[in-house]
Amino acid sequence: MNSTSTQYHTPVLLEESVSLLDLQPSGTYADLTFGGGGHSRRILEGLGPEGHLYSFDQDRDTEANAPQDPRFHYVASNFRFLRGQLRLRGVKEVDGILADLGVSSHHFDATERGFSFRGEAALDMRMNQRGRLTAADVVNQYDNASLSRILGDWGELDTPWKVANCIERARKERPLVTTADLVAAVAPCTPKKAEAKFLTKLFQALRIEVNGEMEALKMALEQSLRVLKPGGRLVVISYHSLEDRLVKNFLKSGNFEGDIEKDFYGRTTAPFELITRKAVVPTEEELNRNPRSRSAKLRAAIKL
Repeated sequence: MNSTSTQYHTPVLLEESVSLLDLQPSGTYADLTFGGGGHSRRILEGLGPEGHLYSFDQDRDTEANAPQDPRFHYVASNFRFLRGQLRLRGVKEVDGILADLGVSSHHFDATERGFSFRGEAALDMRMNQRGRLTAADVVNQYDNASLSRILGDWGELDTPWKVANCIERARKERPLVTTADLVAAVAPCTPKKAEAKFLTKLFQALRIEVNGEMEALKMALEQSLRVLKPGGRLVVISYHSLEDRLVKNFLKSGNFEGDIEKDFYGRTTAPFELITRKAVVPTEEELNRNPRSRSAKLRAAIKL
């Protein structure tokens, strides 16, 4: 891995996730979240000269991390367009799909992007800089009910209506423009003993809303069934319970509710065979090396 990708993002569960892909040297693979390119580089190491890797990222900053390799194809797109983007490139089926759903270290460290509550920056949070909706739009324009809904659904905050009320009161005085404005606005309802955890959930909720992350994940998972060859593998690393629940249910049943359907003869019709009965989590050694991996959960399955 080159120094650029190392600085950009330390790949989580690298060996575990790539080994679960069961790489075939001449196979075709998709990395849905290129980022710093750590997982992609590791996949390329396992491919022969006939192999191909299509790596997706909607953040154009990541293209600087692209390896110069004829087997590598950078796709400047959100992974919600997985099937269409592959078909544009003449690819109908792949042997494996890897998705590392975490926000890269680069986004948290690049203060100006507004992903972190530490420091002060514009309330942006767009992964795709050409996107129209920003976090400032959400906190200043959403009504109380909509704010409460996303803070509860996406942030899993205990009292989302209280937080929405704090935001609403503050924005009546003046618009919330920076991350520091938002932190100050919610100060009256921020628990003093769990401030970092509370603000992490708040910023997570806004980031998910701004980037439409849950809808994009659903679309990518549904398309994976149409793109994977029989026997192909889907490997997903998630970082919060909302994502993990969707992934777990989908791998178990092929739907997001986790309901396993049966055919006329009573046979189950689940489209996957689980490889990971329980989620794989980082080792102590990895946690010590990369504390940001602490909430990672890895799940994998084979398409039947």
